[in-house]
Amino acid sequence: MGIATTNPATGEVLQTFESLSDRDLDTKIAHAQQTFLSYRAVPRVQKAVWLNRAAEILETERDRFGKLMTLEMGKPLKAAIAEVEKCASVCRYYAENASHLLADVSVQTDASHSFIRYQPLGIILAVMPWNFPFWQVFRFAAPALMAGNVGLLKHASNVPQSALAIEEILHRAGFPTGAFQTLLVGADKVAAIVGDDRVKAATLTGSEPAGMSLAATAGKHLKKVVLELGGSDPFIVMPSADLETAVSTAVTARMINNGQSCIAAKRFILADAIADEFIDRLLDKYRALKIGDPLLPDTDIGPLATPRILKDLDQQVKTSVQQGAKLLIGGEPLHDRPGNFYPPTILSEIPVGCLAEHDEFFGPVALLFRVPDIDAAIQRANDSPFGLGASAWTTDPKERDRFIEEIESGSVFINSMVKSDVRLPFGGIKRSGYGRELGKEGIHEFVNIKTIWEK
Repeated sequence: MGIATTNPATGEVLQTFESLSDRDLDTKIAHAQQTFLSYRAVPRVQKAVWLNRAAEILETERDRFGKLMTLEMGKPLKAAIAEVEKCASVCRYYAENASHLLADVSVQTDASHSFIRYQPLGIILAVMPWNFPFWQVFRFAAPALMAGNVGLLKHASNVPQSALAIEEILHRAGFPTGAFQTLLVGADKVAAIVGDDRVKAATLTGSEPAGMSLAATAGKHLKKVVLELGGSDPFIVMPSADLETAVSTAVTARMINNGQSCIAAKRFILADAIADEFIDRLLDKYRALKIGDPLLPDTDIGPLATPRILKDLDQQVKTSVQQGAKLLIGGEPLHDRPGNFYPPTILSEIPVGCLAEHDEFFGPVALLFRVPDIDAAIQRANDSPFGLGASAWTTDPKERDRFIEEIESGSVFINSMVKSDVRLPFGGIKRSGYGRELGKEGIHEFVNIKTIWEK
């Protein structure tokens, strides 16, 4: 099916949408361009008023927006509501901080006056995924709008109502209609949008193939892009770790969003000295997780977003077992109910060359690796095509410093799970993409960093 809301817990098609015609698409791009010419000059203090108003709408109506997300892509309702609240926080952060993050920076040179000025680029295209349908968009929109850019959103085709709701929120908050528009189009239209001279840059969160396609198109037209792609984040546990906290966090870090998160902990790298106890405790906690209707407050694990994701994950697990990995729990889709349900699953004793050694598993599947020491732990962590985030558990200062220095990823979290924070830059290296979102670095991605030199 094309652009539609399909409840992943039941398989019921709730609403379908027509894709924009080429003529309608051109009208929206023209509207964005015309709006930018005046919007760029709107004082930041006014933009901040609108963005704070968007935060108020999000907070006041978080239950409605949370339920919408759950119905479209299946995350537990309590997590969906928390996502809406986080969106409000990024709006407030940039409303409060954009002026000083974008303030002129004086630089001492041989000029009588030289400085750096940050100016908006124009129309920015955001190609966004279904797994965090509000958060992924707002963490782009808040800094982009405060910088004076205007946005076009091409959201995933299975969350159209979330896409339209975000547009509605920003318009209700006071932003001009052309400052942020949702484009209900398929992926086949992205290349033409990027190629349009009026569109100045693009950002994408999604799969490697989608990122490579967008990057190739943008490169052809010499346009800036930011890419946040896949991840297979390591979760390293050393003998000195607080084991109970590490295990509890491991469950949360793997099961966030029903396991469908780029920064979810996916590869658990365990020192031999604590591996057996860690695995026993992990199994106990996995068995206690409640799978079911994501709208119910006591549900821990909801359905995967689409039947295709369920099928692909199931095939990855089966292939890994055939190649020698040991299945400790789970491993089969739940056929006793409708929907795209897959149970918490653990694979251990993964042999060299097994698919599970390097592939990303986008669902509630933990991959366990034993290592004898910190050298082997770091080597295993870095033995991945991805480099998004990493979590390392130790109370040894020397081990901590080595993890910080030697792990190849966009972020390293010590004694905590990987998460995004509005105050800190977020992004990856290697095949996890390039560029940064959030923090000072995020708002600087889509501006002209202009040098001014006066005699």
